[in-house]
Amino acid sequence: MKYLKTGQFFGETDKTFLLEGITLTDTAYTVEKVDWHYHENPYFTFIIAGGIIEGNKKNTYNCPAGTLLFHNWQEPHYNSNPEKFTRGFQLEIKKDWCDSFDIDLDNLSAELNISNPQVKILFHNIYKETKIFDKVSSFAIEGLLLQAIQELGETPISSKSKKPDWVKKADEFLRENSSEDLTLKILSKELNLHPVYLSRSFAKFFRYNFGEYVRKIKVEKSLILLRNKKLSLTEISFASGFADQSHFNRCFREFIGTSPKDYRKLILQ
Repeated sequence: MKYLKTGQFFGETDKTFLLEGITLTDTAYTVEKVDWHYHENPYFTFIIAGGIIEGNKKNTYNCPAGTLLFHNWQEPHYNSNPEKFTRGFQLEIKKDWCDSFDIDLDNLSAELNISNPQVKILFHNIYKETKIFDKVSSFAIEGLLLQAIQELGETPISSKSKKPDWVKKADEFLRENSSEDLTLKILSKELNLHPVYLSRSFAKFFRYNFGEYVRKIKVEKSLILLRNKKLSLTEISFASGFADQSHFNRCFREFIGTSPKDYRKLILQ
């Protein structure tokens, strides 16, 4: 079985950023099929264009653009590239870095398909920092990564802890219908729950109130669409579920720290 050392991935790596204990790579997956292999370090894979199919001994994942996966160290997996061209952004973490912050990643599953929009937004911001990469980017990336790991550890929806069945159903429904005019009444009816109970319990399981969570989902969708040069910002705002571009701009700047126009210019350079 193939063993990949730090910074090694199948395909053509365009850029590698070496920080103290963290390695970031921007890779074009040009290999149609990759057999079973494992990596030296635990790492996150963020699919930013195209899509792959990835599997391990337990599950197989269809991973379109916007997918964020966590692979624990030395866990075997394989993948195929039906899109023929896929771009992935990887962030590897050395054990020494984890030890320095008293972080134990062994509690995360071997291959965790991360749906939490806040974690994805944090990784988009990490990716944005690699495009800037100035004197403070190392500090910024480390801080964003620590936030993402904390979010994963504290968010019940991404953990193995027991939770009501409605939590998963709510997350799926909100993702599939984030472009609609959603209300607490609509969601409570879909889940067959009383609105008062749902409003009181939602933040307990999602760590954000109803409106915050839906807005994060919409912004997360827009971040992938912004790579499509054929779409105008107005088209992207509507496709992401925003009522108008002004609202889109405000929410985007709140979560990403810059305008959609400037973000697009940065990641496409």
